[in-house]
Amino acid sequence: MSATIFTSPSKYIQGKNELNNVGKYVHVLGKKPLILSDQTVWEITGEQIQTSFNHEKLDFHFVEFNGEASINEIDRVVEQGKENNVDLVLGVGGGKTLDAAKAIADGLDVGIVIVPTTASTDAPTSALSVIYSDEGVFESYKFYKKNPDLVLVDTAVVAKAPARFFSSGIADAMATWVEARANVKSGGLTMAGGKPSLAAQAIAKTCEETLFAYGIPAYQAVQKGLVTKHVEAVVEANTLLSGLGFETGGLAGAHAIHNGFTVLEGDIHHLTHGEKVAYGTLVQLMLELHPETELINYIQFYQELGLPTTLKEMHLDATSFEDLLKVGEAATQEGETMKNLSQDITAEDVAHAIIAVDQLSNSLF
Repeated sequence: MSATIFTSPSKYIQGKNELNNVGKYVHVLGKKPLILSDQTVWEITGEQIQTSFNHEKLDFHFVEFNGEASINEIDRVVEQGKENNVDLVLGVGGGKTLDAAKAIADGLDVGIVIVPTTASTDAPTSALSVIYSDEGVFESYKFYKKNPDLVLVDTAVVAKAPARFFSSGIADAMATWVEARANVKSGGLTMAGGKPSLAAQAIAKTCEETLFAYGIPAYQAVQKGLVTKHVEAVVEANTLLSGLGFETGGLAGAHAIHNGFTVLEGDIHHLTHGEKVAYGTLVQLMLELHPETELINYIQFYQELGLPTTLKEMHLDATSFEDLLKVGEAATQEGETMKNLSQDITAEDVAHAIIAVDQLSNSLF
């Protein structure tokens, strides 16, 4: 019988303008961090970070992230870290930057500080990364011996990011309770390697309740770059509650279907992680046999957030049934988290549910 396992970052800090204090927080963890960020994010945050570091008399080595959390990119930056004798990694940016930063810190065997600049995924708090090929196709999950030493979220920065990223984060977080409760029901294991704890279940459930209650006004606020109590609550749900909830509550169908979508070619690759997870969540709900009213509740919530709920919005309206079967095959392959929903779900079941979601969504327009 597997043990119950709950895991979390050592410290989580969230607040408006907290990036001004990053040097103070980093100072106790390392003396020469490697900072990983893409050019766009660094233009937004670089001056604040450097000012804070200068105040603490901290040196650092900056490396520009090339955009893909792939083994080649991770290995490239690890070599730079070794050459410059860094003793900490600071990842600043979105989901792929942060996933790569965690892998780089693991490769260097040093601590890791995560600074999300969007509330677009639940990646920041976890002890794992999603690894992609250089072309952006999902390859595997990479697990680490510990969670980040610090997750620092500046809500002033997050609120000024494109609102699409914010709604994508809500979509990713909305999968948390849907998947965790399925995992509890099936007796599956979590990403932390054990059974879901009562704490994880409570966190995952609170995550969904928070998003349904505050998601729409928070989304409207960030469209204007505002930080409100609604925004603070949803940022915490997207980042901390969803992060703890998925890692120690478990993944199931929604993320397996997301991974299945990555095998397709075309404009679907222009969608964010959360946008694909949103549709995957609806497909899981369809596979689970929920009442129409419950399905419609999720669909309408997603539509208000500008998330895709139809095959046309997923850029898949011209996709053949054979290609949807490929999505199903990838989602149900050995090692995928679909087994936490049910061992009996087939590729054809997934393809049918993908189409059924489209039919129901289109009937609401």
